[in-house]
Amino acid sequence: MGFGKEAGVYVASTPEHPRTDLVRRRVYIMDVTFLLNGETVQVEAEPTRTLLDWLREDRALCGTKEGCNEGDCGACTVMVTDEGGAKALNACILFLPQLHGKAVRTVEGISGPDGALHPVQQAMIDHHGSQCGFCTPGFIASMATGHLQGRSDHDDVLAGNLCRCTGYAPIVRAAEAAADAPVPTWMNDKVPEANAQSYAPETLEELAQWYAANPDATLIAGATDVGLWVTKQLRDLPQVAFLNRCKELRAITQTDDTIHFGAAVTMTEVLAAIGDDHPSYAEMIRRYGSEQVRNAATIGGNIANGSPIGDNPPALIAIGATLHLRHGTQTRDMPVEDFFVAYGKQDRASGELVTGVTIPRSAPNLRCYKISKRFDQDISAVCGCFNITVTDGSVAEAHIAFGGMAGTPHRAHQVEAALVGQPWTAETIAKTAAQFSKDYTPMSDMRASAAYRLEVAQNLLHRYFAEMTGQATSVLEVTP
Repeated sequence: MGFGKEAGVYVASTPEHPRTDLVRRRVYIMDVTFLLNGETVQVEAEPTRTLLDWLREDRALCGTKEGCNEGDCGACTVMVTDEGGAKALNACILFLPQLHGKAVRTVEGISGPDGALHPVQQAMIDHHGSQCGFCTPGFIASMATGHLQGRSDHDDVLAGNLCRCTGYAPIVRAAEAAADAPVPTWMNDKVPEANAQSYAPETLEELAQWYAANPDATLIAGATDVGLWVTKQLRDLPQVAFLNRCKELRAITQTDDTIHFGAAVTMTEVLAAIGDDHPSYAEMIRRYGSEQVRNAATIGGNIANGSPIGDNPPALIAIGATLHLRHGTQTRDMPVEDFFVAYGKQDRASGELVTGVTIPRSAPNLRCYKISKRFDQDISAVCGCFNITVTDGSVAEAHIAFGGMAGTPHRAHQVEAALVGQPWTAETIAKTAAQFSKDYTPMSDMRASAAYRLEVAQNLLHRYFAEMTGQATSVLEVTP
C-alpha cells in the first residue's frame, strides 16, 4: 500500500480500454491541511489534484487563471508561505498534498478582509497596468510576493508572468511605485501547525525504506516536470510520495571546500548558495527558469529525470560534481557524468533514489553558456559548460560538457584530449574546435538544426577563450 488512504474511483472508459461500463482504478486519498487566504482548510485530495483545479472547481476562486497549464505563463501564480518564507508558485502544476502545513494566498486574498487594496493593486490602477485583465491576477500575486520580500529586482520577479496586451513598462512602473509602501498586516501569514503525513515522509530513512518496497511509485519534489505528466499527458499517478517535507533532502551543507545540496533543495536556494563561488553557473540558473519555477524545481529532480536538455548536468559535469544515491540502507556515490547511460536510461536501480549532489566550491575557470531562442526562461538549443585550467601557458586540464548535443548530457572527450598539453592560444582553439564533430552527432528539431548546434559548440569554445583572455564577450552589452 502506498502513502495515503486507499480508495476506489470510477472513471469512464478510454480509447485504450473501450468499455460500456465504468472502469475502477485504485488511488490514494490524502489528508491535506493548509491556510487559504487566512482560513484553515482541510481537504481530502487525490495525489495529483492541482491547486488550480481545486481553487476554481471546489472553492469558486476563479481569479487564479488557467493559461498554459504547464508553468510558463504565470496566469495561475499564487503566494505560498512555509517556514522558509513567502514565494510565488504556479498553481497549475502544484499538487494539493504539496501544500500540507503551508499558507496560500490567491488574488482574492491579497486585498484586505474589508476590501482594502494591497499597494501593488492600487499601483496597477494608478499606472494603467492592466488591459484585458487575464494575466493581471498572476502579476498581482507575483508583485505582492516580491513586495513582501522587499525585492527591487522587479524584472526578475515578473519574468515568469506573460502579458500579451499591456506590455511590461507600466507593470514594472507599478511595482516600483509600490515598493516602499508598508506590507499590509493581513499579508503576514503564520505557517499553520500540521500533523505529519505518511505521503510526505520527514526522514530519509522512512522514504528510502518505503521506496525500496514500492519501486514503481512516483517521487514528487517540485512537480515542475511531473506536473506536466498530469496536465499535458493526462497520466494517472496513483501511488506517490512527496519529498518537500524530508529534512535531509532539503539541507544545504557547506565546508571550506564543498557545497552539498540535498536532492529536494530548490533552484532558488541553489542560486543563492552558489552566487559568490560560481557566478557564471548562477547566472545560467537565473535564466533557465522563472521565479515561480525556480521556487519549486529541485536540483535532484533536474538530474534524476535524465533530460538531455537539462541545464544543470552540463555545469555539474564540468565542475566535477559527485552524485549521491540510496536504496534502502545502501548508499553509493558516483561522478554526475557517469549517471547518464543513454537516452532515457540512467544508472539508477529500481527503488533507488537520488539523495543529493556535492560540488567543489572553487572552480574559478567555470563558464556556462546557454543558447536559446528566447534569452530568459527558454529550453536550451545548446548548453555548454567549460572548466579549463591553464598552467605556464599550456592547457593542463579540460572539462567540457554539453546538453542538447546528444541523447544525454555528455563530455567532449575528443576536444578535451586535443586541448590538453597544447599552448593556450587562438591557433590551438581554432584547430581544436573541429574535434566537436567527433564527440557529438546532434539531431535537428524544432529548436535548432544539427549543423547549427555543432557550429554553436565550436563557437562557444572560441567565446570561452576570448572571455578567459580578457576580451569583452557579454551579449548584453552594446558598444558603439
